[in-house]
Amino acid sequence: MIYCKTEEEIEFIRQSADILGRVHGEMNKIIRPGITTKFLDDIAYQFIMDSGALPSFKGYRGFPATLCISVNDEVVHGIPGSRILQDGDIASVDCGVFYKGLHSDSAYTYSVGIVSNEVKQLLDVTKGSLYKGIDQIKSGNRIGDLSFAIQSHVEKYGYSVVRELVGHGVGRKLHEEPEVPNFGKRGAGPKMIEGMVIAIEPMINLGRKGVQQDSDGWTIRTSDRKPSAHFEHTVLVTKKGSEILTTFKYIDSN
Repeated sequence: MIYCKTEEEIEFIRQSADILGRVHGEMNKIIRPGITTKFLDDIAYQFIMDSGALPSFKGYRGFPATLCISVNDEVVHGIPGSRILQDGDIASVDCGVFYKGLHSDSAYTYSVGIVSNEVKQLLDVTKGSLYKGIDQIKSGNRIGDLSFAIQSHVEKYGYSVVRELVGHGVGRKLHEEPEVPNFGKRGAGPKMIEGMVIAIEPMINLGRKGVQQDSDGWTIRTSDRKPSAHFEHTVLVTKKGSEILTTFKYIDSN
């Protein structure tokens, strides 16, 4: 069942999303070659707790950390640990915040030091595809409209869309209906309804679309070991369009 949010719930998600945006701002300040992914996770955990909120991911289905940090060929669900980030790496930082009974969810793929032009284009195109999808959001359109917009944008550049992982509704639960694929056909899927809140998260591979899971039971990486990028916003469906509830402004202002 797709659950539309009340005005009060939407306001609480806005507040949760602002905390989450500030977490990303902190990540952008400190991410650099030579630090461990665990260091980033510790900073994020303390920031969220100090904000009077809780990390959505920590303990979710047994996940052990506040952040999912996925480096280079890791697509999503990387577990922070002793890995030291290197110059030229990319790192997807995915985070959720639980505040006043509501979740928000957002991801951003950061460049660590100086990355290659080939990888920089992957990041730019993937981030752009997120907004191509958001442009299709309004009450009465269908999920397939945004899915098609994302897929058609990235495939123009020869990139591949991960099939096994999709976006989702978000609210009182971290993952709600509907599923929001990054591939599909115009006019297909559930109809978007005013008051729906969805997390849109393109996961785009430089190479082939195939992925596999590591032995840790969490980390998903590309089968061909080529880099993957991931960007995500939590978005409200409105009558005439959308409102992006999460924000990258704290990243862009640093």
